Amino acid sequence: MELKVEGLNVNYDDKKILKDISFNIKSGEITTIIGPNGSGKSTLIKTVSRYLKPVSGNIYLNQANINQINTKEIARNLAVLPQVKNVSSDISIEELVSYGRYPHIKFGKKLGKEDREIIAWALEKTGLSEMKDRYVVTLSGGERQRAWIAMSLAQKPKILLLDEPTTFLDICYQMETLELVRELNKTLGITVVMVLHDLNQAARYSDKLLVINNGELWGFGEPCKIVSKELLKNIFRIDADIYEDRINNCPYFIPRKITA
Repeated sequence: MELKVEGLNVNYDDKKILKDISFNIKSGEITTIIGPNGSGKSTLIKTVSRYLKPVSGNIYLNQANINQINTKEIARNLAVLPQVKNVSSDISIEELVSYGRYPHIKFGKKLGKEDREIIAWALEKTGLSEMKDRYVVTLSGGERQRAWIAMSLAQKPKILLLDEPTTFLDICYQMETLELVRELNKTLGITVVMVLHDLNQAARYSDKLLVINNGELWGFGEPCKIVSKELLKNIFRIDADIYEDRINNCPYFIPRKITA
């Protein structure tokens, strides 16, 4: 499913957060939003998911304006994994994952056979089948993140929005989470849009990078065309050496110093 944004402007009170943002994400691609703290990355995710209402501009899912699609239909096609997630202390992994089926259940109805099969499928895809009865609060950071991704997967979405999915995870769990996201993208064809802080990880796991700076679109394209000395100096204020990872076919950099 394609995602298209045209002329998006978003304010918090009188402060402009996003300014005339436009881009088009092709079906089946992984696009990562990068930029300095406070640049508007999470605001963009929240607006695309209809959590925030823009001042102006349009968002389209396969050429259909999201403002003309009912909420339940949006939830059937677009799953959102927010940065901050709260869950009851007595909820199991399987119960958490079952919440992903709610957009598909008619009012007053219970989970059916097909729903149970999809929940089991989501648990299997995320490697959680043997742990389904454990309480979510007892899980490690990486396991917990997989549980939330499994819930999103149970929605059977066409597009998956992830707001900083590696936050608070150590490097092993960061890679585990991103490897899972890439596997789901490749095997299921899910379009992924996520926010990451680690630029090297963003370059490695993305088809496209979307750069936001001071609420404006600074660049959008393949990692090899976006990761540059200009980007690192002007946007992130560092001087760095850039190399090519030929195994993963992506650029990476090593910082040298902070620029003035």
